[in-house]
Amino acid sequence: MSPKSDDTPPPLPAPLSVSVADSHTHLDMQSGTVEEGLAKAASVGVTTVVQVGCDIKGSRWAAETAAAHEGVHAAVALHPNEAPRIVHGDPDGWSRQGAREAGGADALDDALAEIDRLAALEQVLAVGETGLDFFRTGPEGIAAQEASFRAHIEIAKRHGKALVIHDRDAHADVLRILQEEGAPERTVFHCYSGDADMARICADAGYFMSFAGNVTFKNAQPLRDALAAAPLELVLVETDAPFLTPAPYRGRPNAPYLIPVTVRAMAGVRGIDEDAMAEAIASNTARAFGY
Repeated sequence: MSPKSDDTPPPLPAPLSVSVADSHTHLDMQSGTVEEGLAKAASVGVTTVVQVGCDIKGSRWAAETAAAHEGVHAAVALHPNEAPRIVHGDPDGWSRQGAREAGGADALDDALAEIDRLAALEQVLAVGETGLDFFRTGPEGIAAQEASFRAHIEIAKRHGKALVIHDRDAHADVLRILQEEGAPERTVFHCYSGDADMARICADAGYFMSFAGNVTFKNAQPLRDALAAAPLELVLVETDAPFLTPAPYRGRPNAPYLIPVTVRAMAGVRGIDEDAMAEAIASNTARAFGY
C-alpha cells in the first residue's frame, strides 16, 4: 500500500560536497518558480538539471527554459502514452474502451516533426522520454507507441543527441527495438526499472542506467540489486520530480533538491562513500548528455 499523500515539502537534506546533476526532472509540474527550484537545488549541491518534455507543449517549455537558465538542459519528446492519444484523437488520454475518430498517422507525423525541430536546438541535449509503456496503454496503443519510439531513435541519431528511455512493463520489447533500430551512441534508461540481469544486458550495450527515489523503497530490493550489478561508470541519478520521492518522504512532493537523499542511499548500496558516488554521477551525466 502506498503511503498517504502529504503536500508538505520535505526538509532540505545536508548538502553534497561534490555537485551532481538531476538527470531527469519535470520542473513544469512542480510548485514554485523555476528560479526558486533551481536555487534550492543548488544550495544542496544539485547544480544541473535535465528538464524533460512529455508532449509538444512540455517540450517547447523545456527548450525555452533551458535557453533561459545556464544550469538547465532540455530533453524533448512525445511520451510513449502520448503517441496513442495523438493517433486516436484522444486529448484526454488513451482509452482502452475505444478511440475517437480524429487524429491518425498524419497527426503523429506532424507532432514528430515538431520534436525533430526542437531536437536541433543547441540547448536540447536529448530526445526523450520515449520508449514503451504497457502499464497505462492497452494493446490497442502498442503500434503507435512502437512507431513513435522508432521515430525518436532516428531523430536522436540524426541530431547526435542522447536518447532517454521510458520503459514500463516493456523491458524485452524496448531492448529488441533498440537492437533493431541501432541505439544512439548515448542511451539513458530513465528511472531504471529492470532487474540485475537486465542491468548486465544494458551494461554490455553501453546504456546508462538512471536511478530514481524508488531505489530507496522497502519493496525495491530488485532495483538495489540492479544498482549493485551496474558498472559504476554507467550509473546516473534522477528525481523524476514531482514523482518518486525517496524514503523517508515517500508520498510528499519531490524536487531536485532531494537528490542528495537518493545519492546517499545509492552510495550505501554500492558500499562507497557519498563523495565517490557523487563524483561518478557527475562525470557520467556529463558524458551521457554531452555537456
